[in-house]
Amino acid sequence: MRRTLRLGGRGSKLSRVQAALAAEALSAIGFETAFVSITTQGDRDRTSSLRTIGGQGIFVRAVEQALLDGEIDVAVHSAKDVPPTLAEGTSLPAYLPRGDVRDALISRHGVGLLELSPGAKVGTGSRRRAAQLLRLRPDLQIADIRGNVDTRVRGVETGSVDAVVVAAAGLQRLGAAPSELLPIDLMMPSPGQGALVIQCRSEDTDRLTAANHEPTALAVSAERAMLRALGAGCSLPLAALGGMRGGEVLLAGRLLSADGTERIEIQRSGEDPESVGTEVAETLLERGGRKLMQEDKSS
Repeated sequence: MRRTLRLGGRGSKLSRVQAALAAEALSAIGFETAFVSITTQGDRDRTSSLRTIGGQGIFVRAVEQALLDGEIDVAVHSAKDVPPTLAEGTSLPAYLPRGDVRDALISRHGVGLLELSPGAKVGTGSRRRAAQLLRLRPDLQIADIRGNVDTRVRGVETGSVDAVVVAAAGLQRLGAAPSELLPIDLMMPSPGQGALVIQCRSEDTDRLTAANHEPTALAVSAERAMLRALGAGCSLPLAALGGMRGGEVLLAGRLLSADGTERIEIQRSGEDPESVGTEVAETLLERGGRKLMQEDKSS
């Protein structure tokens, strides 16, 4: 008899699509699932800046707590939303095969980033995206907007912004098309972008590892190790992209000033994702990242 697991996730349309992908992966290793919708702080407060209301973990903490309280058995998250340090008593036993890692531009007239009018207003709640946009187009006005994909796209349709930048993987999972997919050299993604990860209580880890996609797990683990090594005090625009090459983990990390005028980029490879991520972080700090962090805190 197949056991039914209560699968927790956010209640948005995209989150439900992602939960269906997790359910499919769990079904392949012998588990049925029943979806449980959980409202997070990030869902309740859709106007405040992410930086002011708790940053990366605001879309995860309520789901983690439901897991620890026994209200759900497993959770599914966008890997980019998961803080580098997990709640005690939980683990990440399985990453699903990674989707498109790129960012996507949606503009009012369907034009690309370089074709936007001078001084165009581009919406994003991400400091990483804002800094990389300004590095390429310092004339742009950056509007701090949040909400699910539909809400952000509606801002373009109503004219409150000329364009928005969102994760390509989310658009594709919703069956939507962007105006432009932004090249990685211009817009390096957030650590974990494009990947979905299953979280469980630590004692259940071994039962779920059969669902793990190892190339994705190794790449994202290196990205998360870099994030962890930079420390909780790092609020600078940070980008990373891991991959596999010849049996080794390859990781590129990028740290920018808030206005995009300064950029530090490091690439390293090795067999152990934790070591590679730590080395990239330490080198970023040595090459000027520590100075950027100090300047950002005092601004």
